[in-house]
Amino acid sequence: MQLLRGHGVEPDIIEYLKYPPDEETLRSLAEMLGFKPSQFIRRGEADFKALSLKEQMNNDDVLFKAMAAHPKLIERPIAVAGRRASLGRPPENVLNLLS
Repeated sequence: MQLLRGHGVEPDIIEYLKYPPDEETLRSLAEMLGFKPSQFIRRGEADFKALSLKEQMNNDDVLFKAMAAHPKLIERPIAVAGRRASLGRPPENVLNLLS
């Protein structure tokens, strides 16, 4: 986020754990990112293992439902500018939103 601020952009920060996105929002984010849900789910989370999601990595519906119900599974931060989004890992990725 500091990279955006350094370029004069004040990001809106959504606290996923306080305000979890619903499935529709997650689908929209996936479209903006150009990712499948398997590309921005946190595989190291205990919930990922507990829900046996490794076997479901090709089932977008299951992954979106799991991410909506367990927001810790969402890779973050995700920066959004208009209809584009970027995963903030590594942080330099968010600079793509400035062009």
